[in-house]
Amino acid sequence: MFIDRVAKNPDREAYRKPTADGGWQSFTWKESYDEAQTIAAGLLSLGLAPEERVGIASNTRLEWIMCDLGIMLAGGATTTVYPSTGEEDVAYILADADVVILFAEDDNQVQKVRNTRDQLPDLRQVIVLDGDGDGEWVISAADLHEKGKAFLAEQPDSVKERAAGITGENLATLIYTSGTTGKPKGVELTHSNWTYEGAAIDGVGILTPDDVQYLWVPLAHSLGKVLETAQLQIGFATAVDGRVPKIVENLPVVQPTFMAGVPRIFEKIYAGAIKNGTSAGGAKAKIFDWAFTVGKREANKKNAGQNYGGLQYNLADKLVFSKIKEKMGGRIRYFISGSAALSGTIAEWFDAAGLTILEGYGLTETSAATTIMRPDNIKFGTVGEPLAGTEIAIADDGEILIRGGGVMRGYRNLPEANAEVFEHGDGWFSTGDIGVIDEKGRVKITDRKKDLVKTSGGKYIAPSAIEGKFKALTGLAQAFIVHANNRKFASALVALDTDSALQWAAENGKTATWQPGVGPVSDEEKAQFKAIADDPAMRAAIQAKVDVLNTELNHWETIKKFEILEAPLTIDSGELTPSLKVKRKVVEDKYRDILDAMYA
Repeated sequence: MFIDRVAKNPDREAYRKPTADGGWQSFTWKESYDEAQTIAAGLLSLGLAPEERVGIASNTRLEWIMCDLGIMLAGGATTTVYPSTGEEDVAYILADADVVILFAEDDNQVQKVRNTRDQLPDLRQVIVLDGDGDGEWVISAADLHEKGKAFLAEQPDSVKERAAGITGENLATLIYTSGTTGKPKGVELTHSNWTYEGAAIDGVGILTPDDVQYLWVPLAHSLGKVLETAQLQIGFATAVDGRVPKIVENLPVVQPTFMAGVPRIFEKIYAGAIKNGTSAGGAKAKIFDWAFTVGKREANKKNAGQNYGGLQYNLADKLVFSKIKEKMGGRIRYFISGSAALSGTIAEWFDAAGLTILEGYGLTETSAATTIMRPDNIKFGTVGEPLAGTEIAIADDGEILIRGGGVMRGYRNLPEANAEVFEHGDGWFSTGDIGVIDEKGRVKITDRKKDLVKTSGGKYIAPSAIEGKFKALTGLAQAFIVHANNRKFASALVALDTDSALQWAAENGKTATWQPGVGPVSDEEKAQFKAIADDPAMRAAIQAKVDVLNTELNHWETIKKFEILEAPLTIDSGELTPSLKVKRKVVEDKYRDILDAMYA
């Protein structure tokens, strides 16, 4: 795909990256190919053989993509490593994958493998992107470039010849699922998996070569990888910056036409807009509420195929919606949400403002994109229809089964796990998700099979559905973890959102000095956060939202008790995956005493 794209559009813009002075630097497809080819030649000079694994341990940045493309041109298989991954798991992943070369973002990532070098006998070279290396086991990116240029001077056709030998069944990517339990599993994805995904996404027809993508999601995640792949197939330009705190600042500058994200980002945008629009009260709040009443009415007409818009909507757009859209660059056609379930309430709110979120569904094991909502077949709370060439079936126990071009080759070194997920035969992959297919072919996910819980009274509860409802009610919660398995009633743990807690503190005369987007770091800031979590007024604010939530639930689902955690959940603590999903078992085990006390 990459070589074909370069041949078709050599002088068209391919990528943008932020510069040190706050601007953006643009690169054409030809310039991108030249960079990737040099990296590929450097890898060949280091003796990289076809399908050997090359790791990338880095945040999302343009260099990540260039390394990935270079690895593929050299016939290698990219093994992704989240930069937040702990030293022990990094060693496990690199050893299990037999990684022979590693791109490490900085000295921090290099130190992880230095400390575990005795566990990594196959790792013969480390290339540091930001740093100088030692000239031996660790070399710099500049050193690799010099090796690549020298190799191309001696063997100018070496990269083209290696790339020409790649087949669809060759291993392209090895992604280790962080999962919410157990050791990471290596998911083997082939070149055919990615070419299928690119063609299938192109076939949906919602993206064009004239689009501009803002890409911030982790490229170590399958969602990031499939967005990279879609770009190669369709040919739109992509601005790359993985620094999450920079999203709000960058969108008005980049002015993208679409952006993908995980639900947590859309939850924060929603909560911030609601806060800004209604906190002052008075006429401003009334206009804000009126605008969204009008917007939802007209959005419902649009989604039903009826005429929509009119004078009231135009006025609502001028007074409210246009200001929200301008903060996001003013040109967004679609947001795309993946990786976890998005609240239907939040999706409807965005749609009312003219910012439609198309929710998709897939797993790392299915190359990320399996279904996507179509603009002409919208029903919020569903994840849309399957991509062309993908089949979905529902097993007798309600589990979603998938068959198609995106399904993985298998888990690396895990024959028993492979037998389990392919137990139905005929290429059907067992997702572990429970769901239904509606009359228009749209898939609705109800919960993870393993997350369904049964109370001691024999009633089943789907925690994620309740959790999504609560997070649509308030921006105060970073996470709302429902607990009920073998218990006589449902309870919840509440983790506060650091930015919302900061605002709450300012409004309620409490001390909070941590930085927005960063959260409490120092001991003093952590103590401030704990004081806010323990504050009776904060508990009352959460209780008020729990009371509203309970009116929407069956009586056996209602939250009888809750506790507010004294610290936010973090990736570093192991409570969140790198895509910001809660590791339910980790959290429940960590706070077992608090949970038990609610049932004492």
